[in-house]
Amino acid sequence: MEVTATISRKKQVIRKAAELFREKGYAAASMRDLAQKLGIEAASLYSHIKSKEEILRTLCFDMAAEFRASLNAVEKMKASASEKLRSGIEGHVRVMARDLTASAVFMNEHRHLSQPYLRDFLLLRINYINRFKKIIEEGVQSGEFKKDIDTKLSVMTLFSSLNWMPLWYSPENSIAPEALGKQLADMLINGLKKN
Repeated sequence: MEVTATISRKKQVIRKAAELFREKGYAAASMRDLAQKLGIEAASLYSHIKSKEEILRTLCFDMAAEFRASLNAVEKMKASASEKLRSGIEGHVRVMARDLTASAVFMNEHRHLSQPYLRDFLLLRINYINRFKKIIEEGVQSGEFKKDIDTKLSVMTLFSSLNWMPLWYSPENSIAPEALGKQLADMLINGLKKN
């Protein structure tokens, strides 16, 4: 029972920290700010979490694990490159929409990770992007996508479109994440397909 309560409190701390990092930026946010947001003494925070950076690491690597898990399922599909790319885009949008606050921290604040965590994080990100690039390359090789497309430009355009989402998307004032993923996939995949 005590362990459950501790885990739950740790999650609350991380949740509030994500909000704080999104509002003020990681560098400007202090543990004192976080304690104030939680309504507790600053010293009490350290019974749940070791440091501000531990929170950032948890947020960044947990999000990275969710993105990878989504793409793992896509890569196991027996489907065309178009279908895989569509599922990959929709999965990416679903992961981001599930927690826009953590997504914003993941996208904008990871640069504050210290080494070797920053290096490990960037390697995960490169690997994830390259896996999407490989799907596009499969589409070019199979003849689904245009032969003369620059696959690096294509994949970077894709992520430039997807990763701005935490800045403008709100499920309350916009379309549902499923419909958003479908629309984005339509726009991006149609630009790659042969006429």
